[in-house]
Amino acid sequence: MLRHATLDDLPALLAIENRCFDTDRISRRSFRHLLTHGNAITLLDECDGQTRGYVLLLFSQGTSMARLYSIAVHPNHARRGLGDRLLEAAEAASVERDCVSMRLEIRRDNPSSLSLFRRHGYRQFKEVLDYYEDHMDALRFEKRLAPHLQTDLVKVPYYRQTLDFTCGPAALMMAMKALDPSVELDRKLELRLWREATTIFMTSGHGGCGPYGLALSAHRRGFDLEIHVNEDGVFLVDSVRSLEKKEVMRLVQEDWIEELSQLPVALYRGSLGVDELRRKFEAGGIPLVLISSYRIYGERFPHWVVVTGFDDHYIYMHDPLVDSAKGEIVTDSINLPVPHREFQRMARYGKAGQKAVLILYRSGDRPEPPAALPS
Repeated sequence: MLRHATLDDLPALLAIENRCFDTDRISRRSFRHLLTHGNAITLLDECDGQTRGYVLLLFSQGTSMARLYSIAVHPNHARRGLGDRLLEAAEAASVERDCVSMRLEIRRDNPSSLSLFRRHGYRQFKEVLDYYEDHMDALRFEKRLAPHLQTDLVKVPYYRQTLDFTCGPAALMMAMKALDPSVELDRKLELRLWREATTIFMTSGHGGCGPYGLALSAHRRGFDLEIHVNEDGVFLVDSVRSLEKKEVMRLVQEDWIEELSQLPVALYRGSLGVDELRRKFEAGGIPLVLISSYRIYGERFPHWVVVTGFDDHYIYMHDPLVDSAKGEIVTDSINLPVPHREFQRMARYGKAGQKAVLILYRSGDRPEPPAALPS
């Protein structure tokens, strides 16, 4: 019988964990957290009062991706098809949560697990050296749980932001690298872009990067681009309380807009719907979108992501933030599938619902002529 695990199952889960794994075991504390965590489920296989195996899943809030965090079958019940049964149940549970894909890591030296997942149609897409506690490498796999969807993905190299306030530079770096492979992704560039594009410099806090500063940084590096904003207000000002800081941000933004007005940069007033965003993408543009992180992380802060693809149901994006505190790894932030409607809800920030999109193109590839914002 398969059922959802509860805190009463902790002893049985730990017993299986200790029998099945020599390293990288899930601790009692971690199991307790995951069993009470809203974005995780643990399924047990139980027979005659004995727990024979389990599978633990993590779900990305606001997106449609599942991660198989751990799967184990007690050695006394091996070779009975329980691994297949648990995996099929995990996929079914993920589909019930509208997940479009499942990802996981497997030890390179675990032939039985490799055979299980390959047999069920999982495709290896990355190798991670020195991943486990004993320095064994991991192989990362993914399976499309909705294979009928035809995803149009562009190859965007991934870069993880290294500081809490550098999502904008990290997103811009990924888009630039996709258009120009000669761009080197490193912390020097990340911080250089942040210094150029941040709206405020104060010892009491770090500033975020709005659309105009990021646009200027991209233009200086030879990229064509469009800016789409839905209003005239100062971007990211909702995250600042100090009137002095608000005034500094207003003056910096005014200066940027004035500089942009003298450049061949297309500035548009209005927001882009999913269909318009997709047309820009199909024309060779790489979109950077300002979102509210609340729908993904449960906290209200402005955040930049890079759109990497579309299908009829989902928008795919690279998120430069990897929330390690919640057990996330880089895999959880790459090509995240987000339903169209959910993406439209998250693609705004602050009380005023500010929207901002940058579309980067290779030099000379932008399809529309530049246009100025009305004065």
